[in-house]
Amino acid sequence: MGETAHNHQQPPPPQAVVAPPPSSLAFSKGPSWTPAEQLNQLQYCIQSNPPWYQTCLLAFQHYIVMLGTTVLISRALVTQMGGDPGDAARVIQTLLFMSGINTLLQTMIGTRLPTVMGPSYAFVLPVLSIIRDYNDETFSKDHDRFVDIMRTIQGSLIVSSFVNIILGYSKGWGTLTRYFSPITIVPVVCVVGLGLFTRGFPLLANCVELGLPMLILLVICQYLKHSLSGARPVLEKFGLLICVGIIWAFAAILTVAGAYKNVGYQTKQSCRTDRSYLVESSPWVRIPYPFQWGAPKFRASHVFGMIGAALVSSAESTGTFFAAARLAGATSPPAHVLSRSIGLQGVGLLLNGIFGAAVGITASVENVGLLGLTHIGSRRVVHVSTAFMFFFSIFGKFGALFASIPLAIFAAAYCVLYGIVAAIGISFIQFSNNNSMRNHYVLGLALFLGISIPQYFVSNTTGDGHGPVRADGGWFNDILNTVFSSPPTVAMIVGTLLDNLLEAKKSSTDRGIPWWKPFQNRKGDSRSTEYYSMPIRLNEWMPTRYL
Repeated sequence: MGETAHNHQQPPPPQAVVAPPPSSLAFSKGPSWTPAEQLNQLQYCIQSNPPWYQTCLLAFQHYIVMLGTTVLISRALVTQMGGDPGDAARVIQTLLFMSGINTLLQTMIGTRLPTVMGPSYAFVLPVLSIIRDYNDETFSKDHDRFVDIMRTIQGSLIVSSFVNIILGYSKGWGTLTRYFSPITIVPVVCVVGLGLFTRGFPLLANCVELGLPMLILLVICQYLKHSLSGARPVLEKFGLLICVGIIWAFAAILTVAGAYKNVGYQTKQSCRTDRSYLVESSPWVRIPYPFQWGAPKFRASHVFGMIGAALVSSAESTGTFFAAARLAGATSPPAHVLSRSIGLQGVGLLLNGIFGAAVGITASVENVGLLGLTHIGSRRVVHVSTAFMFFFSIFGKFGALFASIPLAIFAAAYCVLYGIVAAIGISFIQFSNNNSMRNHYVLGLALFLGISIPQYFVSNTTGDGHGPVRADGGWFNDILNTVFSSPPTVAMIVGTLLDNLLEAKKSSTDRGIPWWKPFQNRKGDSRSTEYYSMPIRLNEWMPTRYL
């Protein structure tokens, strides 16, 4: 049967041409950045040094930044102990003196990182527990109560120091850090900064007329340094010092003019430059000395709380050391360096107990944030800062003058400095797989619980130190309430457990282990020796296990 015009085959319809999908969303949106172990914007890294006149000014700026925490802790504790302004001045002097010693030791034979070692908030809860136990005792005068409490704190600090010494010099802490990965470090370092949010804007809000202008001025400095090229070096390096000077002068004018005569007690304490009478109460010259409050008292019930605080300070310092290494242009600290640093922190805690400091020590988060703000991670700057700590701790009148800076000014600075440290923690995620849902789960839970659990414990802690854990044993309560009130400690526990128990072997590459592993070994990265080796050939006579 032949073909007709009605039954011949029709040609197929034309197919629509589909463009191939872009190879990468990042490529379609713009350029991407490869992971960078070191920050290119640093002007001076850990081993390079600014000119001496800049070094001295930068060192003084470090002293001013760490002073706020010292004054805040002293104010919170000394009054409850029954001490007067003279006692508060002596406590501040002692804390400054011990900060100088511990900073010098840590930067010389500890981590060798440019970290200031200052008083730790982790010890506040155990100290409040000691104060609470003395409330039922009768004293002829408040000063006797203060001295007895200080002697008990001394004994507790001395005993608890051996926990850090054993953990560090037995290499136990270094063994623990081998279970870390970039996924663990991100939440730990983040909450080192974020966990201190209550010392930022909430403290600033106690004196808005000083704190808010200080915060705005700090932000304006960041804009001015880009628009005024000639002033950029000054604003970048000394912007915080300039802002403190301006707002402090403004606060002094308001105080003298009588602006705070008819205000509430809290406003006076937060705004006035003469709030604590530190200048009048401080001696002209006084050198802190061992057992200045008397022979230490040892009570087992108080020692356990201090042991919990010692463990917490170790966790906080570890997170701060990782942030400091990145902001100073160094590689991540190896396990053996972290071990010796925690061991040396135990020695510093022992010295704090011997000299009668009110609390123990930890690496100062705000001073590490200052490394990022100034773009200067020089070790020499921190070395020189200890000279200011020693000078102002010995010559009390001069030290008390700077201690009169209103706390709202420090709080505004902390809003910036803590934020920088938190952001540095986030930067560690670049060394792992950002697109792994498994990593997202670990990071999210560790971050959230690292903030949420401590917030619950802090919110349910009374003014006299009673936390939410209230079992029959006071020592048990002190340990748990102290440990779980620390964001870095909770984030470290949760992050380490999840990261090592949830598909750890199958996700080794996603976790960033290939990048991380060389930093764990003594000779895994040749640069580690350059950054962390001991000075003046100490390795020739000191046993290797302590290096």
